[in-house]
Amino acid sequence: MDERAQSALTELVDPNITRRLLASGSALRLRERDAFWDRRGRLLGHGPDLSGSGSVDVDRITLRMLLAEAVGDDLHLGHNVSGVGHDDHGAPQVLFDDRAPVSADLVVGADGTHSVVARHLAGGPTNRPTGIIGFCGRTLLRDLSPGEQQRLRHRSGTAIGPRGTALYVGFLDPVGNAALDAPELRMSVTTGPTYIWGAMFPESAATDSMRDLRGDELRAALLSRFRARRWAEHTLEVIARADPNSVAGFRFNAASCRATDLAPWPAGRITALGDAVHATPPTAGMGAGAAIRDAASLLEHVSEAARGSVTLTEVVGEFEAGMRLRGSEVLTMAMKTVRWILATDTTLGAAATAVSTPILAAVARLRH
Repeated sequence: MDERAQSALTELVDPNITRRLLASGSALRLRERDAFWDRRGRLLGHGPDLSGSGSVDVDRITLRMLLAEAVGDDLHLGHNVSGVGHDDHGAPQVLFDDRAPVSADLVVGADGTHSVVARHLAGGPTNRPTGIIGFCGRTLLRDLSPGEQQRLRHRSGTAIGPRGTALYVGFLDPVGNAALDAPELRMSVTTGPTYIWGAMFPESAATDSMRDLRGDELRAALLSRFRARRWAEHTLEVIARADPNSVAGFRFNAASCRATDLAPWPAGRITALGDAVHATPPTAGMGAGAAIRDAASLLEHVSEAARGSVTLTEVVGEFEAGMRLRGSEVLTMAMKTVRWILATDTTLGAAATAVSTPILAAVARLRH
């Protein structure tokens, strides 16, 4: 969550919730510069200096728990939305599989990549597969060998090999690198230095079938696929020593990067936000933050309508115009990495990757 997302969150929840989030988040300014490696584990370069960054990494479960607490008794779980429409009086209405319809002044679909609400508004899907299948997991730093602890260090990093194989290793430590030193407020589910990693492969029948695997079986299949692409064994240790119950697979979906393609419907009293509109691959780490910014913007515009100066439909139109720009920004950033990975999955791209990485590694060694 960058500073814009944190600022937006302060408009939505009690200040104490924000403080608890910061006390449960890992400050980027306290970790080392990100690293780039090749499939042999050779250092190719570094990311920007993070010492001035106000961004915070927070694990998703902690974020969801805090947001659920902020909503309180207004949160009703366990009901499946089957559709949206309008009641006999023209008011927006939400339909459910297992309960009576609910009418409202405004319906907002914050229901993710496969949004029922956005599909209804757009008349079809609002995103499509990017061509990449991802697999994620969690590995405690202490479970790695001394050599890998020294190589990975207290930083995040990315390695991309030929034929679209890539491995992101994110460092999270909400205790040692807490954004706010307030242990009494901490509630993070991550309690020690941990690597949250993501393996990425081009989508195919073989990689897609791996999504049906679980636990040790999925972890073994991931290792086998990396080994087939000749990755160095030590670079795979973060996968081999992961908690098997944390390993899962998912398809990368993305909306269009063009702002004019997002929310392609007339403004009205049914709208949507977040991944329902601008589904974003996790390669920029900005999807949740963008949704929070959407929510704060919608609240600001609805408050204007409540004062009676403009209609609800008018302010929803203004909100959607701003959301299109926010969505386009985060999608453009996220898709850079996706396109980079896919570019290596060609004969020319694979050859260029294999040839260039040893040269880059040699240059990096000379610099140090």
